[in-house]
Amino acid sequence: MRYSDDIIEEVRMKNDIVDVVSQYVKLNRRGSTYFGLCPFHNEKTPSFSVTPSKQMYYCFGCGAGGNVFNFVMEYENYTFGEALQHLADRAGVQLPKIEYSGEAKRKAERRAVLLEINRLAARYFYYQLRRETGKQAYAYLTGRGLSEETIKKFGLGYSDKYSDDLYKFLKSKNYSDDLLRDSGLFNVDERRGMYDKFWNRVIFPIMDVNGRVIGFGGRVMGDGKPKYLNSPETTIFDKSRNLYGLNVARTTRKNYLILCEGYMDVISMHQAGFTNAVASLGTALTSGHASLLKRYTQEVLLLYDSDEAGVKAALRAIPILREAGLTSRVVNLRPHKDPDEFIKALGAEEFEKRLEQATDSFMFRVHMAERDFSMEDPQGQNRFFERCAQMLLELSDELERNLYIEAIVKDYRSSGITADNLKRRVGALA
Repeated sequence: MRYSDDIIEEVRMKNDIVDVVSQYVKLNRRGSTYFGLCPFHNEKTPSFSVTPSKQMYYCFGCGAGGNVFNFVMEYENYTFGEALQHLADRAGVQLPKIEYSGEAKRKAERRAVLLEINRLAARYFYYQLRRETGKQAYAYLTGRGLSEETIKKFGLGYSDKYSDDLYKFLKSKNYSDDLLRDSGLFNVDERRGMYDKFWNRVIFPIMDVNGRVIGFGGRVMGDGKPKYLNSPETTIFDKSRNLYGLNVARTTRKNYLILCEGYMDVISMHQAGFTNAVASLGTALTSGHASLLKRYTQEVLLLYDSDEAGVKAALRAIPILREAGLTSRVVNLRPHKDPDEFIKALGAEEFEKRLEQATDSFMFRVHMAERDFSMEDPQGQNRFFERCAQMLLELSDELERNLYIEAIVKDYRSSGITADNLKRRVGALA
């Protein structure tokens, strides 16, 4: 919706830039200007200035600058519309309502109610974790090394062992069975009627990029099956278009995002200071995920488990990310299985080194392809380089293709391959 210049100006005037920026940056006054450390690049000496008289900010270090809308858009990774809504809510300005048709209005209202049901469920699970009945779940989380601050940050909770607990709570709020059925929080069968989908599990609320609860993940604390149980797709929850942890990671100052496998990977990484970690929600990476990532970064580090399933997941993800216009690298965690295990064993500093040493994704594919051939045998080598030529053909940019030809020759020089050999093979296939 296009808002009038008058309403945009009213929102801008009612949001003093010093007050808004102070929510994110510690500012100190020098004369008529405020200074602080720039939130958009790393620096030790404050070069980020805010001028109240002009209602503008400017960084003398990186050149970032603009008004209060620019700041919120840059910091929060918001579109202009999202920044306008955020600042309007902050200032108590009522933006003109979009006029919906009757059907669209009903859908919007139902969506709003389902979001409210999920929000109440998240608060209920969080409360249950702190009751006597939630002691085992709380001990499980702290036993995994999570601090109280982290538990609170991610809103972790517990679903009681009685399978009608949440149902009774939400019915007491006068929600209909029809709405509760659509929330994804309940199962229904002829014998038992409606009952809780999650019970006697540690609960991980799933939030969209704007921090609204749209679903849940539940983990058993013992050996029960399934180990993880996720909300089904609903009106408000589309697994292929949401990423766990992105509501926090989108404000990272890093120039890349880390894509890993599960809830605990993301949570343990955030606790260790790697607040740019996200995970797909119990499903393989999709083009929808890649498009979402593209909105917040240009590069993705793939950090799947180091077992065979993790390798296959990385190989599936690489072309999807490339198709979306993202560059990617693959992190090697061996001999440890996942980020949580690695960080506990070797610490955050060593983990940072592994991120820095991440392998270019194209070369990762080459090295993984090598495993399919007997490299001690000339015939095996020949078939391997044929595979390399097929992969090189995927690269439409000639300079990029030549750079990778040189990289392959460098890694496999002992096999007698030369750049001219490989270029001719690529040409023959083309």
